[in-house]
Amino acid sequence: MKKSVLIAMMLFIASTAYTQKKNGTVYKEHPAIAVVEAMQQAFIVGDVDLLSSYLSDDFKEWNGLSTNRNAKGTDKEQFLKNATWWSKNISYLSLKRQGQAYPDAIKYKDDDDGLWVQTWDILKGVHTKTGSKINMPIHRLFGVDENNKIKTMISYYNEEVFADIGRSFDVRKNGAIYDNHEYINSVKMAFAAFENGDLETAYSFFADDARFRNSSMIPGDDSKTFAEVKESNLEFLNNFEVLSIDMNGYPDYLHYERGDTDLVQSWWTFRLIRKSDNKEITVPAFYTHTFNDEGKIQNGSSYINAKLFEE
Repeated sequence: MKKSVLIAMMLFIASTAYTQKKNGTVYKEHPAIAVVEAMQQAFIVGDVDLLSSYLSDDFKEWNGLSTNRNAKGTDKEQFLKNATWWSKNISYLSLKRQGQAYPDAIKYKDDDDGLWVQTWDILKGVHTKTGSKINMPIHRLFGVDENNKIKTMISYYNEEVFADIGRSFDVRKNGAIYDNHEYINSVKMAFAAFENGDLETAYSFFADDARFRNSSMIPGDDSKTFAEVKESNLEFLNNFEVLSIDMNGYPDYLHYERGDTDLVQSWWTFRLIRKSDNKEITVPAFYTHTFNDEGKIQNGSSYINAKLFEE
């Protein structure tokens, strides 16, 4: 058995060694890299004449994510027009290397027609008419010919960013707003139960796997579990006596068509007595609650100035 294993390992190693074959050279610095980066910056500033000087006459741009088998690419003339459009319609436009990434120039052994340059950048800008923000990584491959002219550009990027720009030109309804709804009633009853110390009833309006966030959290903080919030509420009631929780105005129930989301937003004033010094304090609060398909509160977010509890 041991002999068989050794033979198998030797065969595997021999097979692996056999499949390793150099097929060219990768350059960290190369004149083609300088041309590619200069071309991209010319595009960013909309310098069409300079941009044109970096491109071969048979230049073609391709969308690397397209599934259109009949795509013919974008020729040099249209690419130059696109550069003009970008400079006129995108404010604060910039393209910079992504983090510590840097371009590579790859010269394949059997390719005498030039080489390939690959880049990893961050594209930023704001669409002038809609305010849609562009802030995304973009990866590109450039075919550079023997005359150091760019003949091919293949781009990989998040197309949804540009879809948002397109949508923003149209006026579109995204759901409906209600001032009376069963979900609003659920929020009102939950607050009323909490005000009267009936935690069991208050919690009955929430899903067991509900999650919670508050305005004191920073990006990256994990949302709180239902169990954690229950514990926090007990601590809160140990420190404060609830005089009343008064609704300000009226809650709104919003059903968003995009994402099929059900959300109630509500405004409240907490009137409390701090048990440590018997001081009466008033704290305004804003809440949002989303609901699951069973009509239970799935997520809660609170916006409260925590310093008011200490004053």
